[in-house]
Amino acid sequence: MNRVHVIVHGRVQGVGFRLFAVQEATRRGLAGWVRNKGEEEVEIVAEGSKEQLQDFLSVLRQGPALAWVQSWEVQWQPATGEFRAFSARASTW
Repeated sequence: MNRVHVIVHGRVQGVGFRLFAVQEATRRGLAGWVRNKGEEEVEIVAEGSKEQLQDFLSVLRQGPALAWVQSWEVQWQPATGEFRAFSARASTW
């Protein structure tokens, strides 16, 4: 199992990006969370197999229809197994 910690920059708030991330992560059997961070950032932590996570990242690059992903930071880490499902968390700002 692997973990990715992702910060997505761009027009990613107010466009359904968190719901999109929850749906796509759940579809792939991933566990973790997504939340708004800062003005134009979304933070994601997801755990699953390398293949599941790579597929998830590919879909996130596109985002929902109204989103525009300007850039992102991805850090691969060992999974901790602390999550049972994927959920949206409260914003940090």
